[in-house]
Amino acid sequence: MKKIITVDGPAGSGKEKISKYIAKKYNLYHIDSGIFYRKLAFELKKNNLKTSDLEKIKKLIKKIDILSLRKDSFLRKEEIGNIASEIAKYVFVRNFINSQQRIVTETLKKKAGFVIDGRDIGSVVFKKAYLKLYIDVNENIRAKRRYKQLIDNGEKSIYRQILEDIQLRDKQDKNRKNSPLVIPKGAIIIDNSKVFTNTISQIKYVIERTN
Repeated sequence: MKKIITVDGPAGSGKEKISKYIAKKYNLYHIDSGIFYRKLAFELKKNNLKTSDLEKIKKLIKKIDILSLRKDSFLRKEEIGNIASEIAKYVFVRNFINSQQRIVTETLKKKAGFVIDGRDIGSVVFKKAYLKLYIDVNENIRAKRRYKQLIDNGEKSIYRQILEDIQLRDKQDKNRKNSPLVIPKGAIIIDNSKVFTNTISQIKYVIERTN
């Protein structure tokens, strides 16, 4: 089916995992919009730029081909995520990222449907999507999951710091002037606070009812 499904939600809500499941289950392409911001954040770090160096960032995005940058495990580091959240509040950054996303999605729309996850996908990027989902998870549960993930990966981590980082990112995402994190109009809320099988049941019900 050549349809667009958007999956929005706060940091650590499980958007990517859910989107990958939907893509595999319903034979759709998956696009992780957050990786675009993380790639740009990585370029800032590599070039020793601060998130406040606006003119230098503007020059940087004119030089890089973000679509050709490799997807590296380093992009999932907390530091990169925090930088990505910081630069996402800038209008020129979001406009740049959205333009890059549309290059990818315009190609995919000709081939098959796709599922794309992010924080403003259903509310800004694809307002007329076939189906919009919003993933809801309590901040404490998100912090505990992230803490466990980091520990399992052998990284040193402090739960309180992770919780504070999530709270800060939520505040930044929800209060930025351009494309804030909101529940998109017409979106169906999915509770991902319990076991994943429960989440899958909700998704199957919604998609099968929508078809």
